[in-house]
Formats: sequence, C-alpha cells, structure tokens
Amino acid sequence: MAQEILIIVHQEASNPGLVGEGLVSRGYTLDRRCPCMGDALPAELSRYDGVVVFGGPQSANDDHIPGIRAELDWLEATVLPTDMPVLGICLGAQQIARVMGAKVAPHPKGVVEIGYWEVSPTEAGQAFLPAPTMFYQWHAETFEIPAGAIHLAGSSSFPGQAYVYNNRIFGIEFHPEMTRQMIDRWCSSETGSSKLSLCGAQQHKEQLKNHDLFASASKSWLDQFLDGPFLSGSNITS
Repeated sequence: MAQEILIIVHQEASNPGLVGEGLVSRGYTLDRRCPCMGDALPAELSRYDGVVVFGGPQSANDDHIPGIRAELDWLEATVLPTDMPVLGICLGAQQIARVMGAKVAPHPKGVVEIGYWEVSPTEAGQAFLPAPTMFYQWHAETFEIPAGAIHLAGSSSFPGQAYVYNNRIFGIEFHPEMTRQMIDRWCSSETGSSKLSLCGAQQHKEQLKNHDLFASASKSWLDQFLDGPFLSGSNITS
C-alpha cells in the first residue's frame, strides 16, 4: 500500500521545503491542499499516514477568511479525533492550539521572531529537543500550550515553541523546513520585506549568514524528529 501524507499549505506558491523533501525521501507521496486557494479538505483520512499543516501569512484568528475557518472546523471534526500523526508548523500549530481551546495572540510588547533564534527544551522536552538549537522563525503571534498537552520547548521571547498532545499531535512555532532559497524568497517579497523593520526581525543578509551557520543542526533535528516521534510514534515524553 502506498504511503501518503496530507499537507496543508496557505498560499499558491507555498513550498513544503525540507519537511516535504524528508517525507518523499522516506517513501511517502504528498497530497497538497490549499484551502485558502479553494482546495477541498478530505472528509475521510484513512488513505493517509499523517497530516502536516504548514505556516502562512494568515492568523489562526482569521475566522473571516473562508479557508482558515474551514481548516479550523476540519481540524476539530476530522483530524484531531483520528489516531494518525499530526504536525502543525507555525500557523498550523497555532490553529491546532486554538481548536484545542488555547489562546493565540501577538507578543504583549509587539516583539516578533524573524530569522534564526534559539529554542530550548523544557524539562519534559529533553528527548524532543536534546539541546538548545537555533531554528528559523517567522511569526508575530504564538500559542499558549493547550490544556492536556505537554510543553516541549520555548524561547526567550516566546515561551510557546513546541507542544505535544497524546504523543502524536505536535505543534512547533519554528520552521525546520526552510531552505536558503525559501529564506531569500520570504525576505524579498513585498509583504515579507516590510516586516524586517520590526523589533525582533533580523535583516535579510543576516538571515542568510545565519542559515549557513545553523541550517545543519536544524536539519539534523528534523531528520531525528521524522524518523522518531512523528513517523515511528516513539514516546518522547517518557
């Protein structure tokens, strides 16, 4: 039986990056859906081996956007009740957290995280993230940890960086999928470039320099995460 992962993206040009490459290299095909561009969400998930919900420029609180509202309803009614592995990245993690009753909001002082910032494990997250690691970030909002979930990692400005619920539903605020080309595109876009003046945003050249320094460690973590808790279901909190 073919192995297939359902991936949810939020813009026409969205790229699953290293996460997509990692899944394909492990023998999975990807079913890409973009509800914000009109794609339907499957009502039944038995054909899939997992779901990944990626980031995007929208907010998890954007109920007025039909695609976001559809995703929130679908996550609650169709995805979370299953027993399959689920990964939310940035906006995806925020959407899952919101569906589970947690607050999603900006930093109270208007700080953002854009560029490479250090993420550290909590006491419960040592197996998930063995050591503080520099990960790529691009967000102004973050999630509170949902009730019943385990807080796995945080950063100095945004304590909500990772959680797990029921050992299979993962939410991460950082972006392990990033390639150098993706960073270049995000920073060069009209919308993206306007955000580089915000407090907590690294400049384009600094981000590329940091990618050269920190991408290898981020990729190593991603490989361990895919092979471990996400695809094999190994318990990372015991």
